[in-house]
Amino acid sequence: MPDKPKNPHAGHRSRVKEEFRLRGLDSFPEHRVLELLLFYAIPQGDTNVLAHALIDRFGSLAGVLDASVEDLCTVPGVGEHTALLLRMVPGICARYVASRSSVDGIADSSERVREVLEPYFFGARSEMVYLLCLDGKHKVLGVRKISEGTVNAAQVTSRRIVEEAMSLRASAVILAHNHVSGLAIPSAEDCATTRYLRQILTPVGIELLDHVIFCDDDMVSMQESAMI
Repeated sequence: MPDKPKNPHAGHRSRVKEEFRLRGLDSFPEHRVLELLLFYAIPQGDTNVLAHALIDRFGSLAGVLDASVEDLCTVPGVGEHTALLLRMVPGICARYVASRSSVDGIADSSERVREVLEPYFFGARSEMVYLLCLDGKHKVLGVRKISEGTVNAAQVTSRRIVEEAMSLRASAVILAHNHVSGLAIPSAEDCATTRYLRQILTPVGIELLDHVIFCDDDMVSMQESAMI
């Protein structure tokens, strides 16, 4: 009997996994990173073609991971199980970064404030508002999520901010929110909100030290920018 032709893909998954084990993801192009991830959603078959199709459809690895479950399922070969796995990745990464960022310590500079707060905005696809609560010596007491809005806006509730600050017996707070697109430049509305919150917090003995805005890898402090 003639020999069966060898399968060129035989052992491919094992080779990719071994390469990752030895070198990590730094040497992987984006489609190979996605291919490796798809191994765990699709037990058999060639995921390389699907990885290329997804990146062609959404433009980049980040575009794939930011896409909705519904949009992902429009790509042939992607079912709900695969789409859910892909959508979980940004959230898992955010949890990982946040869990490694201790809220203990002193937040007495914009660098420390950024170090504490930046993980909370990792991979955010909508505007979110957080409150960093401090004691009189700027020791971090905790970080509280105030609201999450649409891609363009998040509602800031002054009563919620006062309640969260008082629940931790904070002497000072720093407000933080993100811009999903554009620049980390405070808007006129951001400035008005900051002035209003200072008026609300001062009578109850809580100082609003700063309002910081995140966008991608940038953070702007309104205090340092002399905007408050």
